[in-house]
Amino acid sequence: MNKQDIANVLRHRKTAPKTNYYRESLKELERIHQEFTDRKPRILVHACCAVCASWPIEFLSEHFDVTIYYNNSNIWPEEEYERRLGEVRRYIDAIEPDVKLIVTPYDNEAYTKRLEPMKDDPEGFGRCFFCYAVRMKEAYAYAAEHGYDYFTTVMSISRQKDSQKMNEVGISLSKLFPSVRYFRSDFKKGGGQERSKELAEEYGFYRQDYCGCIYSYEERKNRKDQ
Repeated sequence: MNKQDIANVLRHRKTAPKTNYYRESLKELERIHQEFTDRKPRILVHACCAVCASWPIEFLSEHFDVTIYYNNSNIWPEEEYERRLGEVRRYIDAIEPDVKLIVTPYDNEAYTKRLEPMKDDPEGFGRCFFCYAVRMKEAYAYAAEHGYDYFTTVMSISRQKDSQKMNEVGISLSKLFPSVRYFRSDFKKGGGQERSKELAEEYGFYRQDYCGCIYSYEERKNRKDQ
């Protein structure tokens, strides 16, 4: 696919009708409160960093027994991965001690080999969509294997990520793992983006300036050098 074709696809995605996943999340919470009267349902939440995770954790903890799943071997270099993980740990330890954290082994070399065929894709296109799907599928499979009621990801809070695509991926994965419901979300809506900024400032979270993979790192570097 050439650059013009990619630009046309991205333009279409921006102008196409969009589902209000924030409204759908509120409707799902109403159903949850009617169904789960004796306990909070268990939800596995994929998280990529403290800035993105802070508000979703605060919001979801009111309604769910939350476990964070940190499987982000896409992040390069390893020091960056550890820094983001450290901030997630710090947030959970200080603010949400009842939230559990699962960390998978870090293997950026193997992960980058999978991304390499899409290395020339622009930010926010096929490489990113693939990266969403890989991490979400791995986390969803864990949720199914360990009896969680729901699965979701915090990534819909980012304005730099395609929340419509993310929810499309989640809905598709729910068909592969029917024992676990997908919690549809757009965490940036309903004041979520503003609350996330408040939490980041209040707790001094490290705010990264690129998505994570080596290709987004190089794109960021090239922009700075121009």
